[in-house]
Amino acid sequence: MQTGLLSRSATARTLTAAVLATTLAMASAASRADTGPANNVVRFSTSATQEVTQDLLSITLQATREGSQAAEVQAGLKQVMEAALTEARKSAQAQGMEVRTGSFTVQPRYNNSGRINGWQGFAQLILEGTDVARITQTTGRLNQLNVINVSYGLSRPLREQYESSLTSQAIARFKTRAKQIAADFGMKGFTLGEVSVSSTDPGFEPRPYLAKAMSMRAEAADAPLPVEPGKGVLSVTVNGQVNLTP
Repeated sequence: MQTGLLSRSATARTLTAAVLATTLAMASAASRADTGPANNVVRFSTSATQEVTQDLLSITLQATREGSQAAEVQAGLKQVMEAALTEARKSAQAQGMEVRTGSFTVQPRYNNSGRINGWQGFAQLILEGTDVARITQTTGRLNQLNVINVSYGLSRPLREQYESSLTSQAIARFKTRAKQIAADFGMKGFTLGEVSVSSTDPGFEPRPYLAKAMSMRAEAADAPLPVEPGKGVLSVTVNGQVNLTP
């Protein structure tokens, strides 16, 4: 009886090993079939670029106050900011010129002994939009604030417009190059593999107009602030692989 049990156990182990070997062989074959002819895969990238002019202007203005009491400084900043906001909002326009407040800070001022001998603070107002004339004219009227920063960028609508066009160009170049590569290798065509599309932030050239703007603002307080946009290159790249078909 014991000999029979041992025989049946050995037979079961043999069958299990055979099934396992068959399963591994099938999995290996399937894996080779899925990967396809690796020698027919070609990787490359194409890109499209466009020089663009910045259209989004952002101007930061700041009020500063000093006093012996923190409440005094805070009240002074609040008063000047309320007046500036009232004036700026008269010219506010959706996308053309948006008005918002920036930092508002009140902090102690120390003497040489490390003791508090007063308080100082600042409050910021930011004008931003694509209507350059409106923004610069409004800035000229806000005489109670000082201009501390002028910067340009790309508005979202303009960036999306450029990116849409550049993406189409980069994809068309990718397909054209894939056809040429297939022809050069004597293949009938290609199928797309893994492909990615990406864009880069344009590196705009700086414009040293802030010092000039501050000088002209001092000479003519109500005059529009002189500004000049910069230019940069926006790029879209298509990177991926194609499978050449014999």
